[in-house]
Amino acid sequence: MAMIGNLIDRLSVRLAPGGQYESRWLRRRFLARHDLDIGLYSFGAFDRWRMPPGTRIGRYCSIASSARVIEANHPITALSSHPILYDGAIPGGPRIPANRQEIGDDVWLGHNAVILPGCQRIGRGAIIGAGAIVTADVPPYAVMAGVPARPLRLRFAADVIAAIEATRWWLLDAATLRRGLAAAPDFATAPSRDGAARFYRAVHGLALPDA
Repeated sequence: MAMIGNLIDRLSVRLAPGGQYESRWLRRRFLARHDLDIGLYSFGAFDRWRMPPGTRIGRYCSIASSARVIEANHPITALSSHPILYDGAIPGGPRIPANRQEIGDDVWLGHNAVILPGCQRIGRGAIIGAGAIVTADVPPYAVMAGVPARPLRLRFAADVIAAIEATRWWLLDAATLRRGLAAAPDFATAPSRDGAARFYRAVHGLALPDA
């Protein structure tokens, strides 16, 4: 039965109307079947082997097909790190606590990036470089790379990050997002406070809230 379920999962990802970007049915299936909560427009996460149960993924995330999240480590203080001795394999044996990790909106996980159990949250807008091994929480909008991963820089200046956050653009559907960016195309390519204000006014008809 598990083999059949896995086959249905793979076919679902390929054939679901709206695909990985927009299929709400696909998201309901993975939430119900695997406790994997994937936000709208995010792609690359519909794989229970790379994304463990309990993982929460925001909207508009870009996840490479070789990136993975690991929710628990083998025990190193028990007699053996082998699974035959833990997680209920023998009476009274050690059990491994599993994290419920969260990946914020608009996160990019590059190829072969690995998120280890020491990282419980990746903040909104962060970028995890190819091959990075993430061992701790990641601040919003940080660019991370290396083994173990280290912050290289923030994607934008603090005032620009505040303006981006004030727009709450990730809550918009794709059509509304495109309409706002048509009025403020530079907000997509080189975000600024002014661009955020024009984008927000085009979408909501209001001044941008204080950032």
